[in-house]
Amino acid sequence: MKGALRLSALDRRAQALGLAPGLTLADARARIPGIHALEMDRAADARFLARLSDRCERYTPLVALDPPDGLILDITGCAHLFGGEARLRDDLLDRLGRGGIAARAGIAGTPEAARGLARFGAAAVLVPGREAGAVASLPVAALGIDAETTLVLRRAGLKTIGDLAGVPRAALAARFGADLVARLARIRGEADSRISPRRPPPDLVAERNFAEPISQIEDVLGVLDGLAGQLAPLLEKRGEGGRRFEVIFFRGDGKVTRLELQTARPLRAPETLMRLFNERLEAAAEPLDPGDGFDLIRLAVLASEPFIAAQADLERGVREEEEVAALIDRLGARLGAAAVQCFVPVDTHIPERASREVAAAAFSGNGGTWPRPCPEAAPPRPIHLFDPPQAIEALAEVPDGPPLKFRWRRMLHEVARAEGPERIAPEWWHRNDDGALRDYYRIEDAAGRRFWVFREGLYGEAAPPPRWFLHGVFA
Repeated sequence: MKGALRLSALDRRAQALGLAPGLTLADARARIPGIHALEMDRAADARFLARLSDRCERYTPLVALDPPDGLILDITGCAHLFGGEARLRDDLLDRLGRGGIAARAGIAGTPEAARGLARFGAAAVLVPGREAGAVASLPVAALGIDAETTLVLRRAGLKTIGDLAGVPRAALAARFGADLVARLARIRGEADSRISPRRPPPDLVAERNFAEPISQIEDVLGVLDGLAGQLAPLLEKRGEGGRRFEVIFFRGDGKVTRLELQTARPLRAPETLMRLFNERLEAAAEPLDPGDGFDLIRLAVLASEPFIAAQADLERGVREEEEVAALIDRLGARLGAAAVQCFVPVDTHIPERASREVAAAAFSGNGGTWPRPCPEAAPPRPIHLFDPPQAIEALAEVPDGPPLKFRWRRMLHEVARAEGPERIAPEWWHRNDDGALRDYYRIEDAAGRRFWVFREGLYGEAAPPPRWFLHGVFA
């Protein structure tokens, strides 16, 4: 029966008819001919669990996935906002139930104990320190171990957590490994552990709950403005400004909408932040849909940096850097941060590797400096580079003279002036750099057009004869 299809999950009607997980599909259909079965879609299940994780962030930003069908919430310091741990649990289960989701919950001092109670025990709320007695009757499967180890333990007469606790730890470790002993200590509350949240916890958070959901966009923006005002003094106290912000809209029906904003400079002024969020909302592909209303709005600072107040320049007013940063912020709000790119210098003398594109809002300014030519000198590099360089046919003096004429895109160019060569050798310290030595020339044809060409290789070498390429065009 290894290849048989088996039931993995059932609705309440199927359970009421006596079906259970693990039963083969053939047996289930023999009992109930009209059964409706769907093939398991693990990817869809994972997406659904992620959406549930978003919903649960109304209780705490620290939510971890416990696949295939569980979530672990760290509610430390959050329960009092909902009237205590029991009320928080009841509100969570009620919201899930109204969404058609059957769920169980357990609250304890360690994630493992809470998980064991939710999956195998009563939906209890334990005071930290009482885990050992509460989990003693749970089956050893509550440890989260594999099926083979579970079977071996049961055959040895160790069927519950209490049975395992009565065995000397050294003997358990020698027979089943240190991992089992560590799991036992955590589920009994003897050792602490931390969850790995699905999303990194924010630096700062401001939020507002509503007894009656709000749906008017003017009210939503007013609330958001107030939250920005709450964050400003907190950032000021830390001497910081936010670089990444996120506003989360929680609807009463469980739907969650996230809106992220990334800035090119640290910000904390509420009016500046609101102007950017307004533009972000206006440019969104889909308008913000409040449905029956939002009952919670949260504004979070996901990343912050030291805040340096803008300095006024006596001749030019606000510094040019601030103006550029403001432009990047506005464009990023409308187009998305990833759509606004900038070039940053790279420490290399190979022309096509001398720069790279990064998101302008994410660039911190610590990526090196561009070379500054003399004002009277000709630019050392063209504005436009071809990637890859374009092959040309060239007639040149041997062994290392500049081109006298060259053909590019079927057009013959007579060279009137030439400067060079500028020799660029391959970077031998890069293992994958198998390029040949290059001699670059700045040339101008009879029509006044200026080009940047190079010869790859040298005449007289045993290697293949040199080739000529056009690498760029000067403005």
